[in-house]
Amino acid sequence: MDTVTLFVPCLMDAFRPEAAEAVVAVFKRLGFAVHCPAEQTCCGQPAFNAGYRNEARTAARRFLRLFGDAEAICCPSGSCVAMVRHHVPALFDGEPDWRALALRTAARTFEFTEYLVDVLGRDDLGASFPGRVTYHDSCHLLRGLGVREQPRRLLRRVRGLELVEMKNPDCCCGFGGAFSVKYPDISTALVADKVEWIRESGAEAVVGADLGCLLHIEGALRRKGLGVRALHIAQVLAGGR
Repeated sequence: MDTVTLFVPCLMDAFRPEAAEAVVAVFKRLGFAVHCPAEQTCCGQPAFNAGYRNEARTAARRFLRLFGDAEAICCPSGSCVAMVRHHVPALFDGEPDWRALALRTAARTFEFTEYLVDVLGRDDLGASFPGRVTYHDSCHLLRGLGVREQPRRLLRRVRGLELVEMKNPDCCCGFGGAFSVKYPDISTALVADKVEWIRESGAEAVVGADLGCLLHIEGALRRKGLGVRALHIAQVLAGGR
């Protein structure tokens, strides 16, 4: 049996662990064994984005110790994968051994939908989810990793699901991690536009592949009283649980 090693994003672990469980359910349906190191913590992205390179390096070193031997690492977050792939190796420019390990690990780290479609060659997972949904392109996933069509291919093969494109699906929702805290007025304006486009689409749920964006959008949807669900794509592919 093939094995995939699961790297669970911090926000998902803290706020929506059922989405991580959905990732496991999808892989088990495909016949994979899932290894999820219990000792895993953050990859270092929040510290890195805030300019704390030493603290980011400490977190990244732990990540590499835990995941460095894995054959395939899958993470249901474009932002975390972009960190591992593009920024963790740069943290060790002055440490050749650690940099080499970081580069090897980066080459084996994939975002969830990217792994399913590009690596496994699967888009029909036998999922069923009745309803009309729209998809939000998160910035790191789209611009950092170039992943756009993979989640849409997966959603189009879900039985009972109608995929409708909202206006400007690739516009930022305003989350951006610490950005939403440092620049709340800009963040609020951006998510207000996003929520309006979701409303105009007539979708019953907005689906995405990064939980930070989804939590941010979900909060704005609730404040508007729109009754639109915000779901990680893994939850839909697992059957919408």
